[in-house]
Amino acid sequence: MDASVSPKRTLSSTFEADVREIVTAKYVRAAQVSDAVAGAQPSLLVEPGSEQELAKVLKLANAAGLAVIPRGGGTKLEWGNPPERADLILSTARINRVIEHAWADLTVSVEAGCTIAKLQDTAAKHGQRLALDALWPERATVGGVLSTNDSGALRLRFGSLRDLVIGITVALADGTVASSGGKVVKNVAGYDLPKLVTGAFGTLGVITRAIFRLHPLPKEMRTISCPTLNISEAQRLVLAIQNSKLAHSALQICCGTEMQPQVDVLLEGTEAGLNAQSAQLKLMAGEARQDHGTGEAWSKRQEIFSRAENDADNFSVAKFAALPAKIAETVEIIGRVAPSALRWSVVAQATGIGWVRMDGAASEIAPAMRRLRELLEGRGGSPVIVRRPAGMADLDAWGDSGDSLALMQAVKRQFDVRGTLNPGRFVGGI
Repeated sequence: MDASVSPKRTLSSTFEADVREIVTAKYVRAAQVSDAVAGAQPSLLVEPGSEQELAKVLKLANAAGLAVIPRGGGTKLEWGNPPERADLILSTARINRVIEHAWADLTVSVEAGCTIAKLQDTAAKHGQRLALDALWPERATVGGVLSTNDSGALRLRFGSLRDLVIGITVALADGTVASSGGKVVKNVAGYDLPKLVTGAFGTLGVITRAIFRLHPLPKEMRTISCPTLNISEAQRLVLAIQNSKLAHSALQICCGTEMQPQVDVLLEGTEAGLNAQSAQLKLMAGEARQDHGTGEAWSKRQEIFSRAENDADNFSVAKFAALPAKIAETVEIIGRVAPSALRWSVVAQATGIGWVRMDGAASEIAPAMRRLRELLEGRGGSPVIVRRPAGMADLDAWGDSGDSLALMQAVKRQFDVRGTLNPGRFVGGI
């Protein structure tokens, strides 16, 4: 066993027998080292086949005092703090249906284990889409994307996940199945559970189903990439585009130690409309390159996390939030805190949400990330470390929680009084 992975805990034979009775022995197995979550080694992995089975297993685990780690596609398990303990992986891999595509109402109901790609393929059959550009859509599941509140540059036009999800069903730690919202876009009845569990990192309950509002697929898409001399010029161009009459769907700045600053603009509509907007943008930007379909610019956020097959574990990624007008200032701060031995790259959306990657030795990255957090928090920002090499395991993912921690702890106690779900992974050790 890897020395960095904690030893697994032995679970009672009675508990395992009860779980097998619920889901059958075929879908219960001993957890492997590859199932470890940020160094915490679980003992058992269970794949329920339905929402009801998942809730029953969760109730048993809660009664037994076990720590449960919900898992979808596993694409973001390293996000957040390492769990305080991990006994049981509760997988949603078999709970993966598209329940209903109400195309006339522009809504879709899906189970939590459904991948984003499968959802998009279903919606596309009626010329629709979930206006979300999540990371790793072929593997990322609805439940995981909601739990981590992952969204990309399309949020500029269509809003975040909290704006797109209109209904949700959650299995609570005590086995209760709670639902909120409905199947229509204007539904406002009941407690707003969807917004509460979105971004809660599975600490309040295990998402089992979700209902989303959809948008029509665009007739045509075009990306215009505009290189700039420096980050200040990129910032000015972004603000000018924001203040113009361009109907852009996404807007981002990419830069780094080895990359000239570049502004990427996504235009969607008819060919005639795109031609007119492209001409207007070129007047504003001067030099510009058109991409009529590959969408290469919009994969850069995903590339932030990429590494070669045999690459060393030597990079860290942080997600930051800043005022849209302060993106250039934030990038300049990143350049100042990163020593010359480190390489860094940034993908920043015009909403003020950005991602920074630092490559180098953990001993160099850790102080740079700490200093970056200190400076950005002093300016009202909120950097979150979402990826760390092993040598940075002690660096807290979340930073200062401000005066909201007491309220968040109270909510956690209401939903999960025994601390069963993802213990220690969220803000303030929740």
